[in-house]
Amino acid sequence: MAKRTPLLSSIAAAAVLLAAAAGGALNAGLGETAQASTNGTLAATAGCGKAPTLSSGTRTISSGGQNRSYILRIPDGYDRNRQYRLIFGFHWLNGSANNVASAGYYGLLPLSNNSTIFVAPQGIDNGWANTNGRDLTLFDDISRQIENDLCVDTSQRFALGWSYGGAMSYAVACARPNIIRAVTVLSGANLSGCNGGTQPVAYFGIHGIYDSVLNISAGRSLRDTFVRNNGCTAQSPREPSRGSLTHITTTYSGCREGYPVQWAAFDGDHTPSPVDGSPSPNDSRTWTSAEIWRFFSQFASTTPPPTTAPPTTPPPTTAPPTTPPPTTPPPSEPGACTATYRTVNTWPGGFQAEVTVANNGAATLNGWTVRLTLASGQAISSLWSGVNTGTTGSVSVRNADYNGTLGANASTTFGFTATGNGATAPSGVTCTSP
Repeated sequence: MAKRTPLLSSIAAAAVLLAAAAGGALNAGLGETAQASTNGTLAATAGCGKAPTLSSGTRTISSGGQNRSYILRIPDGYDRNRQYRLIFGFHWLNGSANNVASAGYYGLLPLSNNSTIFVAPQGIDNGWANTNGRDLTLFDDISRQIENDLCVDTSQRFALGWSYGGAMSYAVACARPNIIRAVTVLSGANLSGCNGGTQPVAYFGIHGIYDSVLNISAGRSLRDTFVRNNGCTAQSPREPSRGSLTHITTTYSGCREGYPVQWAAFDGDHTPSPVDGSPSPNDSRTWTSAEIWRFFSQFASTTPPPTTAPPTTPPPTTAPPTTPPPTTPPPSEPGACTATYRTVNTWPGGFQAEVTVANNGAATLNGWTVRLTLASGQAISSLWSGVNTGTTGSVSVRNADYNGTLGANASTTFGFTATGNGATAPSGVTCTSP
């Protein structure tokens, strides 16, 4: 990821001015600003089933009478009949859409396994003042353009950002609760306004306990908006002490079903990349990406699959067979499922790993389970693109809802972070299906 610490002084200098500007965005309101094309309804977007005209890269769009831009990342092997998750990544003050895209959309791109369409919008003057709601209008216009051309799951729209980008994500949650499923705000404050802000949205706030740019009290205030909106039980989450070099993530209790609130406080300053056990931020070692991905990916799709047009070829005139077809899928080919483990990254006291699950047979795999035995002292702390049973010793990982079906010669991956020495690979790595 791109380094962002040189931006701290400029953010600090602008913070007071931005807070005042936020009031203008609030008071101006949004009037008749159009919302995303599906308006929150659980249906296939217009782009489902169509050959796309959009492609990955920098796109331009007319929004609110201005030429604006964003960077689009379409999954490899895009399937126009599959509904994809949509994630907006907002940049920080004096950052750019290119910074977000080149950093893997806050580290989520490598975890997504081609399940997600990513968007990095570009702010005017490299910020998100949202004057007269102009940046919310941009969010609406980009959403509409993408959903008219690509197949998006309308129950799986998300936003995140750090600092000023976190403020913009908060503004989206306040103003578009029927559009956005969940947001993550890293070290944010109310700088882009909060038009509305009374409806529930799943919310994950992350903040350093001694943030010298946007005090942690600002992050707590944003969090508490959605603690109230989501009907959670009010509490004062435990936070780490100065010098502990740790983070503490709290999941609130009592929240309305489907609208959780999480809060992660870490022993650090104004950064999106804190590292447990180290005072130095590091984009490749931070715990934030895995926790954010786990928060976003917990939400099951509630969108029905896209309907397809009836065939134009008339059906055969012969009578159908009298023997009913089997109601269960055919068994997978024995021995077709394989699992290959690799260590992605290591650091003192922990590591990140990835397992590739492959179908080497001719028949489709309908579900898979990987079993492995971790070395002594190793313990899984977070896992994505799979569902694990156990965190130490003998562990099994079954497929997630979206990656269980593998055609011939197809593969998928799941990953995890763990504590312990990553130099020793797990033993007994096997794959079975289903």
